[in-house]
Amino acid sequence: MPVVWDEAWGEWLRQSPPGGELLAWWQRAGDGMRQISREAYGERLAALLSAASPRDCAAAGFGCTRRMDRVCREPSVCRLDPVAPSAAEEVSRGEREGPVPGACGGFHGFRGDFEVHVRFSGDGDRHRAVLWRDTAGSEVRLWVDGVPVGSGAVLDSYGRWLDGRFLVVRAEGPDDHPLQSYGPGTLVTGIVSVLIHDAVHGSTRMLVPEPHERWTDPQVVLAGETLRVYATREAVAADAPDRILPSPVDPGVTGESLP
Repeated sequence: MPVVWDEAWGEWLRQSPPGGELLAWWQRAGDGMRQISREAYGERLAALLSAASPRDCAAAGFGCTRRMDRVCREPSVCRLDPVAPSAAEEVSRGEREGPVPGACGGFHGFRGDFEVHVRFSGDGDRHRAVLWRDTAGSEVRLWVDGVPVGSGAVLDSYGRWLDGRFLVVRAEGPDDHPLQSYGPGTLVTGIVSVLIHDAVHGSTRMLVPEPHERWTDPQVVLAGETLRVYATREAVAADAPDRILPSPVDPGVTGESLP
C-alpha cells in the first residue's frame, strides 16, 4: 500500500531519510510481519527507532508524552529546531512534553498485538531506549542505543532516564521472596526488581530485593554521586533508602550483571 504522511510533516520527512523509512515500516506493520516474521519485524523497527530523532517519531505518527493514543497535533511547533534547554531543564534532564520545538522526549505506538515505547534521554537526545511489548505473550524486549539489554529478564514496558544517563526499568521480582505476591498487570509479581542501565559505560545491573526489602513501588533517585533505591514513593518522601549505590554503579554491589 502507498505510504501516507501528514503533510504538516512533509517538509521534515522529505529531508529526513530515517524518518521516511520509519514511517513506511510503521505503516506496513501487518505486511512486514507476514513477510519476515514478527521477531524480525520487531528487530527492524527497534533499529529504525534507535536511529530516529524525536521529530522522526512524531512525523511517523507515534503518540507522544502528552497523548499516547494519537499523532502529533502541534507539528507547527514540534517540527521546529530544538532550543537550548533552560537551567531547570538542564538540571532535571527530564522528558520534554510538547508542544515544544524538536518534539517530545517520549513516544508510543500501538498495533493489534504489540506496542512499542521510545524514551529519549534528556541530554540532547544522546541516548534512547526502545521497549517492545508483545501483548499476546506479555514479553517485553529492550534495546538501548540499538543494543539488546536485559535479555531473559521479565521487564515492564516502560522506563525512565536519570540525568540523561541511567535508564531505570522495573523487572519481575524473585519467587522466593518471603513477601512475594502475584496478581494481574504487566508484571505479575507484587515485589519487583529494578534494572539499571548505564548508557555511558554500556553496563547493566539487575538489583534484586533482599528478604527484608519490600520493593512494591521502587523508586531510583540520583543524589550527587550516588543512586538511591527506595521501596516506595512514601520512602522517598521520608528519605529512607533501602540501598545507596555509587554512581557509576559499582559491579560489586548486590545484583546481577546482564547483557
